[in-house]
Amino acid sequence: MPVVKVCGLTNLEDARLAWELGAAALGFVFHAESPRAITVSQAIHIRAELPPEAVCVGVFVDRNPSEIQSVAEAVGLSAVQLHGRETPETVARLNLPVLKAIRTEDALDEGRLRAFAVAAFLLDASHPTLAGGTGLCADWTLAQRLAQRFPLILAGGLHPGNVREAFAKVNPRGLDLSSGIEAEPGRKDPQKLRELFQFFPFDGERLCLF
Repeated sequence: MPVVKVCGLTNLEDARLAWELGAAALGFVFHAESPRAITVSQAIHIRAELPPEAVCVGVFVDRNPSEIQSVAEAVGLSAVQLHGRETPETVARLNLPVLKAIRTEDALDEGRLRAFAVAAFLLDASHPTLAGGTGLCADWTLAQRLAQRFPLILAGGLHPGNVREAFAKVNPRGLDLSSGIEAEPGRKDPQKLRELFQFFPFDGERLCLF
């Protein structure tokens, strides 16, 4: 059974529903160029209304480690996800579990990946300008190879219609969904969320992502 992270959340209703349905982690994007970006104050409000045990992950792109740490402490994040060109040195300066997003060109250099002290890697689809949330599918064949060597979360182009196949082919530690369960950017579709968790029903025991 995969661990499911629901990312790109921008409002309390979506975050609460995702957690109630069984999401292992809730993702909030702190990257102004994203259509799913939220402010620190918005995230603080949402986090305050969620159960204390809710696992919240902040997504950052090429931010200074001290800035990341400051946001994490203010919001009450459980982990951070780095979605840019961060270095192993950046990761080492953070005192929270780190999920490091990689793309095809990064994944081909396994020696470099081993330099990162991270909880897991997240394989996303490559895009020339966007850091994530593109709706494009990642390379599942490459993902399968990586999942045999590293803790891997599969992202990119996942939706209720292909998550079962993706998990069967790749066998990752977890799945990360955002655009594939939306009604519009930043607003989740409740029906799609429910369809997703019909494949991975929540039995009351929440699996850990990291």
